[in-house]
Amino acid sequence: MLKRKLVRSGLFGNALLIILAVVHSSNTQFVLSSKPVIHDTSIHWLRFDPELLQLTGHTEMDVLNAPVITLNKQAVKFVDAYMAKNNLMLSTIKGKYPNYFKVMDEILTRYKLPVELKYLAIIESELNTHAVSRVGAKGPWQLMPETARILNLKVSKKYDERTHLYKSTIAASKYLRDLYNLFEDWPLVIAAYNSGPAPVYKAIKKSGSRNFWKLQYFLPEETRGHVKKFIATHYYFEGHGSIATLTKDERIAHTRAMFAFVEKQNQLIQDKLSEEQPGKKKENANEKEVAIAARVGEVEQCE
Repeated sequence: MLKRKLVRSGLFGNALLIILAVVHSSNTQFVLSSKPVIHDTSIHWLRFDPELLQLTGHTEMDVLNAPVITLNKQAVKFVDAYMAKNNLMLSTIKGKYPNYFKVMDEILTRYKLPVELKYLAIIESELNTHAVSRVGAKGPWQLMPETARILNLKVSKKYDERTHLYKSTIAASKYLRDLYNLFEDWPLVIAAYNSGPAPVYKAIKKSGSRNFWKLQYFLPEETRGHVKKFIATHYYFEGHGSIATLTKDERIAHTRAMFAFVEKQNQLIQDKLSEEQPGKKKENANEKEVAIAARVGEVEQCE
């Protein structure tokens, strides 16, 4: 029911939408079911974010069977080889730039984007703020001069804001947000960030698909490699995938599986609490009757 309401209201799919599957704090409960959840402060809460696709918080429920994001089988060999070949570079960046990651996390969150998109900057420049490509892209996010100016960065011979981590991350976040509005698919966004939207649309048209794994060979070799490098880097730093590594179809399938899992956990909690406190409903009903009777007595006395 909640899911249907969110779809109708246009909130479902918002980049930072949070579904509180079972909340036992501030006497408020949100569930994915129309059935009430019995309140008990001994049970902590389970939070499900359908965009970030993760479970957080401590809970007495067994979450080991929760759906997990798996690496697409077409990427396994590439990811393994890339991490092995670039282990030294990746480990150096991991230890050298924690403050850079904090800055990027804050900005990406502000723009309601997956924070894992910061790994794109590693693929682009290895976080070298003064990196320059052979075609003129510059900075940690390797923005072209024209693109940077459109995104409100100052680019001149004397001063180039593409080399400014904070300002360039804001610009890159705006660009990534706009690309997602076009494709609604993060692998395609990463591809478009590398090659521009036109080659991605061309690949979609030629392949008849909007699934990266089906259209990848209609993309320039560098672009399809760029997407896989991003996924590999993501797995190196996170140890698992996220929404940023999923195609749109994969994201939808995983979200549905997560909703089903949370619904099942809701029911398990209801069943458990009903068994542990079978008389609680009756006690609450009796208390309510006493309160009503007292109120009726007060009214009678006033009359």
